Amino acid sequence: QVQLVESGGGLVQAGGSLTLSCSASATIFDTTAMAWYRQALGTSSREEVARINMAGITTYSASVKGRFTISGDFAKNTVYLQMNSLKPEDTAVYYCRFRGDYGGYWGQGTQVTVSS
Repeated sequence: QVQLVESGGGLVQAGGSLTLSCSASATIFDTTAMAWYRQALGTSSREEVARINMAGITTYSASVKGRFTISGDFAKNTVYLQMNSLKPEDTAVYYCRFRGDYGGYWGQGTQVTVSS
């Protein structure tokens, strides 16, 4: 059973930076996209904040564009999220997701808390 393992979450002051990492526990073939989602406490759904595809094309939600940067290595099944100029409203559990013809995998989530 493949697992996605995230790291890099934590507590940071507003204006600070964090980098999240996500790696697969085993080799996954045919991943076509990797993404980061987040879910704030008390909300019922996860918001996609950044995505990267095999062509290297990235997309961002309006709320993080210009502050977050996604990067990834499809051969190594690893994705990163560099988060700068963090705001209290960025506080959430962040999840990575890999998608391909096999369906998809979710990470277990890592907490990011931004204090004001």
